[in-house]
Amino acid sequence: MPNEKTIHIVTLGCARNQVDSEVMAGELHRAGWTRVDRPETARVIVVNTCSFIEAAADEAIDTILALAEFKQTGVCRRLVVTGCLPQRYGKSTGTALSEVDVFLGTGAYDRIVAAVEEKIERACLLPDPDAIDLSGHGEKRLLPAAPAMYLKIAEGCNRHCTYCIIPALRGRQKSRPAADILKEARIMLAAGVREMVLVAQESTHYGADLPASDGLAGLLRDLATLAGAGKSPVWIRVLYGHPESIDTDLIESFATTPGVLPYFDIPIQHASDRILKKMGRKYDAAALRDLFEMIRSRIPAAVLRTTVITGFPGETKADFSQLLALADEIRFDHLGVFTYSDADDLAAHALPDPVPAETARDRMARLMTLQKNISREKNEHRLGRKVDVLVEEMPEPGLWMGRTAFQAPEVDGVTYVHADNGPAPAVGSFVRATIIDAMAYDLVATVDAQKMDTNESDFPRAG
Repeated sequence: MPNEKTIHIVTLGCARNQVDSEVMAGELHRAGWTRVDRPETARVIVVNTCSFIEAAADEAIDTILALAEFKQTGVCRRLVVTGCLPQRYGKSTGTALSEVDVFLGTGAYDRIVAAVEEKIERACLLPDPDAIDLSGHGEKRLLPAAPAMYLKIAEGCNRHCTYCIIPALRGRQKSRPAADILKEARIMLAAGVREMVLVAQESTHYGADLPASDGLAGLLRDLATLAGAGKSPVWIRVLYGHPESIDTDLIESFATTPGVLPYFDIPIQHASDRILKKMGRKYDAAALRDLFEMIRSRIPAAVLRTTVITGFPGETKADFSQLLALADEIRFDHLGVFTYSDADDLAAHALPDPVPAETARDRMARLMTLQKNISREKNEHRLGRKVDVLVEEMPEPGLWMGRTAFQAPEVDGVTYVHADNGPAPAVGSFVRATIIDAMAYDLVATVDAQKMDTNESDFPRAG
């Protein structure tokens, strides 16, 4: 008789959503459910959604409708939708998506077992996201079988950017106590993690809402001490910083804390002072230049990543030219571009002078062309350089795929590794390799040796 407690989970959106799905998967595993990769074999299907921008909401709806077909053609008898889509659109999602049995908002993940086991009738549960309990995530979570794992250090956001819906979906910032994060980190280390990727809506603001907290700098020191106690190297990477919550003390911690990668992910959104003010950002272009100069003067080899928005209401040719000029001047290692996504529940929706979508897309293309050239040039300068590569996959015999310290998972390029003259890499290991080819975003390297004896990154940190 087939297993009656099989579940298929689809995760859409950001790394923070992925962590939420792993927490739900852990709760379901303890309740006797088995996760399956094929939706046609699942008794229950869960879709953890994103609705940050219109395209994400559209993707979520399309995914839900496609998976709902398995209620007719497969063995699925229950479809549960969680996360940002129901949180943003409320009970109207139930009317529009009658195929769904239960909707759980971002503050209702703890009801996942009851929702799956039909202990909740058709409903849309939207508790206050400020009341969400983040404790015990390490024990609840079903960790992925992967060398790199995300570690959520906080939830929510206190800022009021006019283009962003996150505070409404996730509530105010709620930093997890350091002891709870360290407990989860120990579990990850016992599971063999080789890279911890810290995530939050604003990671660099971590601890500001906790009493007697040393902030992110203190947390990094504690994590580094914990990771450094082992025999194998472990990288610690931070994603989703904010220009206003990065100071000299935090930069110093990136420069001097063993195992912490000097990789700065700092979404700036724009470079026109006029547009930044309309966005609700409290800094200007001069402050951004000062920040990047401060980082690079302390850590010459620091890696800078950012994201920006084109087509924000009122953005003129002159505004865009300032953004283009700053990208050309700073020469970010990695840069992502979004076009502005409007919705009537955003403060920016009331702003005058909307930018045509075609213009926003054209500006995005121009920025990405510039960045592609910058990225290619930076990669070509790395030719012949020896780097450490965290090996993550073997897509075909004789070829491995991984990442260097200057490549974050999922958002940056990858490094393809050949082992023509060196030992064959093992997935989940670090290898020392020489870069032999460079593309716009990806690299090709050949193995020199297995690297097992240090948890330091492979490029100079401090100036």
